[in-house]
Amino acid sequence: MGRTSSPPPITPELLLRAYAAGLFPMAESANDPELFWVEPETRGVIPLDAFHIPRSLARTVRRAPFDIRFDHDFPAVMAACAESVEGRPSTWINATITDLYTSLHRLGHAHSVEAWQDGRLVGGLYGVSLRQAFFGESMFSRVTDASKVCLVHLVERMKRNGFTLLDTQFTTDHLKRFGAIDVPRDAYYRMLDAALDGPDRPFD
Repeated sequence: MGRTSSPPPITPELLLRAYAAGLFPMAESANDPELFWVEPETRGVIPLDAFHIPRSLARTVRRAPFDIRFDHDFPAVMAACAESVEGRPSTWINATITDLYTSLHRLGHAHSVEAWQDGRLVGGLYGVSLRQAFFGESMFSRVTDASKVCLVHLVERMKRNGFTLLDTQFTTDHLKRFGAIDVPRDAYYRMLDAALDGPDRPFD
């Protein structure tokens, strides 16, 4: 009987190659140590030139109720995104994903946008940057509009620094309010190839 070899472990370098090929990892649950690769038939994308800020949110942004920070406490953002909350008893962020993306953060390829209020982290998001693309992974909010304001600041920074692709993986009603659309796989690959055809863009 032949021996079946186990798949090679996922490293940060392999993870970046996977993103460049249109793949991203997920776990069945936070308690499942295994990962699987996802390649959706349609991909969620927010076109940067069509990004829409709802009127009520624009007022909140102008009021500036949060101290917005970038990469101030990346591990805390990941931990908050992995928490069980009402309506979401479990997430796909397991310990393996936490370790991988924390490593990507140390390499300068994973970033967080954070909303702080009275010294407390109240909302945020994180994702992966590669060349001119940013792949959004997850977001959380403990105060109304905190994660939405972070998204606004993410898009502002992407535009300022010359990014061209904001990949949200999937679309939701929440993201569609900002202009998210579903893109067929072939069209997404063309957008991805264009975003990767150039130098890394600074995130800071």
